[in-house]
Amino acid sequence: MGKLALMAEFWQFLKYRKKWWLAPIIIVLVLLGALLVLTETSAVAPFIYTLF
Repeated sequence: MGKLALMAEFWQFLKYRKKWWLAPIIIVLVLLGALLVLTETSAVAPFIYTLF
């Protein structure tokens, strides 16, 4: 199962079950994960870690 298939299945779940309140939670979690991955090896990492 590819990443796009997983996202499509999640979208179908949101539409069918009317669980729209889950979307902002998932978006924030994905953005935080991307922030941690991108700043893991950069020079900005010490500044980002002070926020948490």
